[in-house]
Amino acid sequence: MGGAGVLLLLLAGAGVGVAWRPPKGKCPLSCSCSKDSALCEGSPDLPESFSPTLLSLMERKDIRGWGGMPGSPRQETALGRDRSVGVTVSSPTTAHVPSSLVRTGVTQLKAGSFLRVPTLHLLLFTSNSFSVIEDDAFAGLSHLRYLFIEDNEIGCISKNALRGLRSLTHLSLANNNLETLPRFLFRGLETLTHVDLRGNPFQCDCRVLWLLQWMPAVNASVGTGACAGPTALAHRQLRHLDPKTFKCRAIELSWFQTVGESALGVESFSYQGEPHIVLAQPFAGRCLILTWDYSLQRFRPEEELSAPSVVSCKPLVLGPRLFMLAARLWGGSQLWARPSPGLRLAPTQALAPRRLLRPNDAELLWLDGRPCFVVADASKAGSTTLLCQDGPGFYPRQSLHAWHRDTDAEALELDGRPHLLLASASQRPVLFHWLGGRFERRTDIPEAEDVYATRHFQAGGDVFLCLTRYIGDSMVMRWDGSMFRLLQQLPSRGAHVFQPLLIARDQLAILGSDFAFSQVFRLEPDKGLLEPLQELGPPALVAPRAFAPITLAGRRFLFAACFKGPTQIYQHHELDLSA
Repeated sequence: MGGAGVLLLLLAGAGVGVAWRPPKGKCPLSCSCSKDSALCEGSPDLPESFSPTLLSLMERKDIRGWGGMPGSPRQETALGRDRSVGVTVSSPTTAHVPSSLVRTGVTQLKAGSFLRVPTLHLLLFTSNSFSVIEDDAFAGLSHLRYLFIEDNEIGCISKNALRGLRSLTHLSLANNNLETLPRFLFRGLETLTHVDLRGNPFQCDCRVLWLLQWMPAVNASVGTGACAGPTALAHRQLRHLDPKTFKCRAIELSWFQTVGESALGVESFSYQGEPHIVLAQPFAGRCLILTWDYSLQRFRPEEELSAPSVVSCKPLVLGPRLFMLAARLWGGSQLWARPSPGLRLAPTQALAPRRLLRPNDAELLWLDGRPCFVVADASKAGSTTLLCQDGPGFYPRQSLHAWHRDTDAEALELDGRPHLLLASASQRPVLFHWLGGRFERRTDIPEAEDVYATRHFQAGGDVFLCLTRYIGDSMVMRWDGSMFRLLQQLPSRGAHVFQPLLIARDQLAILGSDFAFSQVFRLEPDKGLLEPLQELGPPALVAPRAFAPITLAGRRFLFAACFKGPTQIYQHHELDLSA
């Protein structure tokens, strides 16, 4: 500490003494030197670099008295286990039991370093060379009130370093090399009234978020100083930072399981309180229903329905009854039913055999309180058909969009009314609205040629569309009250699916590709745009066609149905970057 030496403040039960280390081992006339420790006793002028925390304490007389007070404690000097010099102070009534300790030359602070001095009230470390404070370094110091660790080389503090200091009121970690502090460092220190963290090169990233949230909640004055980085926040005072501006939560989709056969469609549903998945597997000729195996912690087959050339398996649950629509390219589409939980699904009805000649997609919607299916037909001779429940079966209610070779149907609600959006190979997507017991054409979507499929999502009170294009850029559009308008374009060569998904709190959208990695995007609420999040894989998806999320047993999964490869299952993980 320059030419003034190191000032050592020693607190005891019966009085307070001052000892300091003079420059070059020489004592001024006003002091007397201890032969063993080369420390000076007396009341020298305070050096300019002396701890501001201690100065403020003395000004408030939180620590009272200087020099030779009546009954002043006896001073002892000892050589510690780590070869550092220590000065201990004992009161006359507790001989040989120190209540204050000042140490210099310390090279490390390990667990249990002070178990032999449990009565310490004050501990000061200054100008030492140690860089790490380990867990439980101050174990046993249940009476310690003042802890000053200043002007050292500390760059790391273990998260449990201060554990057990239940009487601590004043803590200073000023003027060290701390870029961050571990989360919950101050947990259990309810008696704190003053904390000094100034003079540290804090990196004001997600690692300090917990500190920003802790400061206004704690009943203590906290000095934090300024940020050293990142560049955008350099020299900003920590106390002026807004925790709400920190984006410290990340998500990741990692591979979990593979289901061997390829699939064109995947749907999740809940039956009798248990989540299920159904895969449309055209090459295997079936709708495969999967359930969760709690003992193996894996998905396993539960039941399969024979459905050669199936393109879509659409579930509908009505109380104890389960229906499954199997839309097939050849041989006609069928409705399967399970009247009660104890039975297996069985075929009950052939669906519109003269209208559904080459179905490409099926969707479930509710109209006037009744469940209905709409099946998009891609043949020139057939027509997209609306089928609604009437008695025990589902029967054609309306033919839609004949001769347009529809590839996709999407049911959505706009302005409080049911709507239907149809994409086809021959024209722009057409929007229908439910009016007078039937669907009527309302408008089409401008600037949207060659759209293979459409999917919608809602966020912040707005309705968005994800439009899939095999050639050109896929698009994101937003409803403005009268039509959908272009918001964003994303390169998507070879895409057959651009599907929005809500997983936990995250609005995601996955853009599948036949020629490249599938891309996961996340909606950024501040911008209102989809931003890249990650590539999905490995393993890479081979010609993905549909995605479906499912939540069970406190875990979240994503199914990816692939036309030229096996179905892959990914698990959704949340990462806290502030931990």
